Amino acid sequence: MKKIKLLFILTASLVLFSSCSFPGLASNNTEDTVAITGGITSEAQILASIVSGMVEHYTDLNTTTINNLATTTINHQAMINGDASISAARYTGTDVTTTLGLPAEKDPKKAFEIVSDEFQKRYDQTWFPSYGFDNTYVFLVRKDTAEKYNLTKVSDLKNMAGELKAGVDTAWITREGDGYDGFQETYGFSFNSILPMQIGLVYDAVDAGKMDIVLGYSTDGRIASYDLVMLEDDLSFFPPYDAAPVVTDRLLKEHPDLKEAMNKLSGTIDTEQMQKLNYRADNDLLEPSVVAEEFLKENNYFEGK
Repeated sequence: MKKIKLLFILTASLVLFSSCSFPGLASNNTEDTVAITGGITSEAQILASIVSGMVEHYTDLNTTTINNLATTTINHQAMINGDASISAARYTGTDVTTTLGLPAEKDPKKAFEIVSDEFQKRYDQTWFPSYGFDNTYVFLVRKDTAEKYNLTKVSDLKNMAGELKAGVDTAWITREGDGYDGFQETYGFSFNSILPMQIGLVYDAVDAGKMDIVLGYSTDGRIASYDLVMLEDDLSFFPPYDAAPVVTDRLLKEHPDLKEAMNKLSGTIDTEQMQKLNYRADNDLLEPSVVAEEFLKENNYFEGK
């Protein structure tokens, strides 16, 4: 009998949870205040604050940012529930496979077309053009290693990969599609040894000479701080993860001037710039909102764009 009661309570709780909006979010999106989702990373929070600054600069709307949403799925659900109207940090490759449940698309233009078309059809949401950067996996080496082997792209590693020690994200080794097996098949070579490690440790490892080459994230601020060389993925093995904001069609219809403000952000942040912004937050310990405000003021809110 106790087991039956417990099962009833758990089932009722699950039903209640699935039918509710996320706690604390419902009141954020009001008639004159727009809720903007960011995330838990410095990058997502910086982008949310940049979008917030642009919205308030070019429209009469107030904004509030939500930075406690850990995954793309939760960000998406907040938009669907009406708890937020703008999602500031969305990535094409992630939404193609995770949100839409479609096969990975390695062509950047096609990937954007897929998310743009499908989000419009399925969710009445608009993808704006990319900020200008792609946050994807990237192989990194020190400058002395790049000079020694004359490395500029991943294909250049083929003749000496058997001599190199590689440090990579633990999950990457066993990932299907864009993991190590797929990499070996695409590029036709393997590393002498490959060590799984936490993504946050790879930068220190290659800088200290413990690893010859590592796999990191293309917009990480530590790439610039350690003066590492990014190798071009010349065979386009990794899917594109172009970053862009997403806005509900309802909000755009209610506030047509918002479209111009969002379009002004197109192509304003390249990979190097995003690295610098992340560095300001992660290494200089500035609040993401302060980093965003400085960036917008330095560029005069892209008034002439």
